[in-house]
Amino acid sequence: MSQSSLPQTSLRVADLPQNRPTAFEIKPDTEALTTLAAELDIQQIKKLVFTGEVRAFGASDWELKGQLGATVVQPCVVTLSPVTTRLDEPVERRFLKTVPEFSSDEEEVEMPDDENAEPLQSHIDLNAVLQEALALLIPQFPRAQGAQLKESVFTEAGKKAMTDEDARPFAGLSALRDQLTAKDDE
Repeated sequence: MSQSSLPQTSLRVADLPQNRPTAFEIKPDTEALTTLAAELDIQQIKKLVFTGEVRAFGASDWELKGQLGATVVQPCVVTLSPVTTRLDEPVERRFLKTVPEFSSDEEEVEMPDDENAEPLQSHIDLNAVLQEALALLIPQFPRAQGAQLKESVFTEAGKKAMTDEDARPFAGLSALRDQLTAKDDE
């Protein structure tokens, strides 16, 4: 996210109070919404509000609990007409001083139990949390109401077009099996 168009929303961990939560509210201006929409490759973000609080979590860890509300506009994957989606979701992150490390030599790596855990840095960047959460919430394949995919057939002039039915690779094997079964029965 472009830092020039967004308000400063980085919290220095050393300045956060241990005994009470630190509340936040981020409402980007129109310029920031336009920049973020371009970065997320969507048509428009009409509204965006990220509210919540950061509080101490144990002796040296921090927890963010918030609510992300957004109205986004994306092109329909079928018709390309604009599709407006309203998003209202909770956002949680835990910033841990000690995060389990995994060796790159291992063939398989288990997913951590807490998918919201992140390593604790000197600052908690609320803009980065907002952008990540929004990117994960935006529908990947938005569809306008009633939009349906229809069979499209393309071919050169004068030739028979290949249909989806013709493209089934195992249909020929099924016919061959039926022929072989018929020969065995004779």
